[in-house]
Amino acid sequence: MRYIPHTEDDIARMLEAIGVESIDALFERIPQELRDRARELSLPAPMSEIALNQHLGALAARNQSSDPSTISLLGAGCYDHVVPQAINQLLLRAEFLTSYTPYQPEISQGTTKTIFEFQSMVSEVLDMPIANASMYDGAHATAEAALMAQRISRREHVFVARNVHPEYREVIETYLRYQDGVYHEFDVDPATGRIDLDDLKARVEDPRRVACVIFQTPNFLGVLEDPRELVAWAEEHKILTVAAFNEPHAFALAKPPGSHGVDICAGEGMGLGVGLSYGGPALGIFAAREKHLRAMPGRLAGQTVDSQGREGYVLTLSTREQHIRRARATSNICTNQGLMALAAAIYLSLMGREGFKELASLNMARARHALRAYEERGLGRRVYSGRFFNEFVVELDAPAREVIDACLDKGIAPGFDLGCVRPEWSRHMLVACTEMTTAEGVDRALDAVAAAL
Repeated sequence: MRYIPHTEDDIARMLEAIGVESIDALFERIPQELRDRARELSLPAPMSEIALNQHLGALAARNQSSDPSTISLLGAGCYDHVVPQAINQLLLRAEFLTSYTPYQPEISQGTTKTIFEFQSMVSEVLDMPIANASMYDGAHATAEAALMAQRISRREHVFVARNVHPEYREVIETYLRYQDGVYHEFDVDPATGRIDLDDLKARVEDPRRVACVIFQTPNFLGVLEDPRELVAWAEEHKILTVAAFNEPHAFALAKPPGSHGVDICAGEGMGLGVGLSYGGPALGIFAAREKHLRAMPGRLAGQTVDSQGREGYVLTLSTREQHIRRARATSNICTNQGLMALAAAIYLSLMGREGFKELASLNMARARHALRAYEERGLGRRVYSGRFFNEFVVELDAPAREVIDACLDKGIAPGFDLGCVRPEWSRHMLVACTEMTTAEGVDRALDAVAAAL
């Protein structure tokens, strides 16, 4: 926002032009009670620029994450991946400072091409033929996938695995809240941490009324799913399968969901060069089979040639009610995460195919080092036997919440307390490692856990 100073004369002339006596008169529609309350606020006096910088620095120093000695093994959907400085520098280039919506291709070639490149890279990572221009976040994208499945199948019931991220499940249920009784969950195999297909089959009374089954890989417990049997069973009953995810780095080493034949992929791309940034912004990723193209939410950029045969890029699909007849709109999404999608496209191009694999290998190796350290020191037992990427669950001999609180006092976040998700998991802690995790950091974290037990 620009700072535009006004003199007293400027203000008087503007008030006279609009026929108002004072600035306070502009706020008379706000209830008097609220205005009186605002006057009672004990706000500090204005500060000079130097004093304000010092004040903000002191506030920032109270945040443990700004301390480089802080150790975090937190994951649970948000992963501390490196953000190369080149990304922020490239995002600042003037050619990307365009209007937020590239409706006019003649003035939006830069923006539209970066969206096209983002879509192409996402398609390759997920092994899916079509990806859209991005969505708000992973939870929202997964909920849109459920609605898309209902549109395609003309069926109403949605089944979601209980090892899908709990916030994703909550958002899906919220989206479906006005369709009574269509949201269902099914269980997880307590030994492997993977979906329990037998439980799903037992809960489905009539497959002809099921629109889709939603699972996540790696799931919320860190376990990689093997959805082949699920996909085969779903295809037999013409049920769509939706693969959710929040750690796309896993697909550099494990088979991506598209290679298993799922119909829709939806998840989170924050780890692809966006950064944690105190919890956001996020980057929703959405991909589907080509036959379902016109049922997708959001927008799609495409490559074409102009009348003179020159390469060009345009919005080829935009499905909200503003662009097409309301009855045919697939979503009321108004925009994509353009800047975040651009960051992800730069990140993936900087990493390259081999760099992406090397980074994923580093994640996997460090998570295994952490698990071995837990087991060798006798501090925790691995809970689920299913293969994992960079995150796993350990069972402690004390409530995870108490252990984590004791470690936080030392500037260490040893993991995520699963007891806040399900009370019976009160001794279970979800531990994540990325390329940012060092062996020394793991040792310090385990020392703190040992002292807390």
